[in-house]
Amino acid sequence: MRMYDIIQSKRDNHELTDEQIRYFVKGYTDGSIPDYQAAALLMAIYFNGMNDREATTLTIAMAESGDMIDLSSVNGITVDKHSTGGVGDKTSLIIAPCVASLGFKVAKMSGRGLGHTGGTVDKLESIPGYRTSLDRNEFIENVNRIGIALVGQSGNLAPADKKIYALRDVTATVGCLPLIVSSIMSKKIAAGSENILLDVKVGTGSFTPKLEDAVTLAQKMVDVGRLAGRNIAALITNMDVPLGKAIGNSMEITEACEILKNHGPSDLREVCVELSSYMLWLCTDESYENCKNKVIRSLTDGSAFRKFRELVSAQGGDTAYIDNTDMFKKAMYSYDIKSTYSGFIHSMNTAAIGEVSLMLGAGREKKEDTIDYEAGIYIHAKTGDKIKKEQVLATLYTNRKHIISEAEKEYLSALTFSKKAPPSQKLIYQLVK
Repeated sequence: MRMYDIIQSKRDNHELTDEQIRYFVKGYTDGSIPDYQAAALLMAIYFNGMNDREATTLTIAMAESGDMIDLSSVNGITVDKHSTGGVGDKTSLIIAPCVASLGFKVAKMSGRGLGHTGGTVDKLESIPGYRTSLDRNEFIENVNRIGIALVGQSGNLAPADKKIYALRDVTATVGCLPLIVSSIMSKKIAAGSENILLDVKVGTGSFTPKLEDAVTLAQKMVDVGRLAGRNIAALITNMDVPLGKAIGNSMEITEACEILKNHGPSDLREVCVELSSYMLWLCTDESYENCKNKVIRSLTDGSAFRKFRELVSAQGGDTAYIDNTDMFKKAMYSYDIKSTYSGFIHSMNTAAIGEVSLMLGAGREKKEDTIDYEAGIYIHAKTGDKIKKEQVLATLYTNRKHIISEAEKEYLSALTFSKKAPPSQKLIYQLVK
């Protein structure tokens, strides 16, 4: 088999065989296929696409290129959730303990933040002592013992995806549906859970600003996941507005604890209840309504918070910070951004607001960058809110005093204002199954 023939076949809009796809993934991962040939194939796929069978074979081959997490020794029903990324998206911190408190097994590997999108692992590491790296035995033992483990991704999880994504990034082939699907789903399949709920974001803070594109992506991932043998569904959720009020690592832990203690912002609570309910629904033959009632009870009776506390303790974190989030160290500088306008906030460019949090130190532009757990933004007014001149719109927290003026200007430029209230937006758009 020759790589030349595989490139030619896809260039001429023919289907690739399973053997050809596996040959490419294996060869590019082990270095026997050079970048220039892999880039040519990626561009041919970009223009001519892949059908579901091709995309599924590519996904499985990428998943099998490294470690495959074996959860067969977990006693119970395993379920995972994946978000396509957003700003203020701390849902995993809430739904994972909520679902685990109801008897299901959440063995979750999460990523770090890059760019305007935050990472669950970074947020957890803001808790003093919390270990995001566990060996395989401790990982499985914790899932069996308390029903949950939240760790960083294995260094050898889907290595083909790391290589292919890096090449896509420099060859203008990132925005290719079958390549996006295989990148996301290869890691989820390698992570081992039998049930998977996808949280596909739509809006200015996501990489699918249009609803129809988000639905297409969700459907393709669900189809590929099902062909790969997983029980899977997707929920389309709003990312035209940051989720909750807090953006920044320790600040988001604080807000997650508020929800788990049956307080906190209503939008964040609603999205977490919906995601948790559909995760339960995937795992059982119960009605969605029954699942939702169980989730709400878990949040109101404290069992979800107690499970989160168990998780933090099991992975070495100081639970005093969870019991009393005022213990988290505060940034040296805080600054209130005040409105120069009276009326309504008409829209928010969520990605741009995420970039402001990055300027403050809460994120990283390159994987090697360090982040400041204390930095972030607390949003006081969001899209649709009526505001007055001199009202505080947001508070910036940072240890970089020199950046405050520029950050204020960038935050204000991410907002538009109007005399009339904008149309209300949905938080949850639809279920894709």
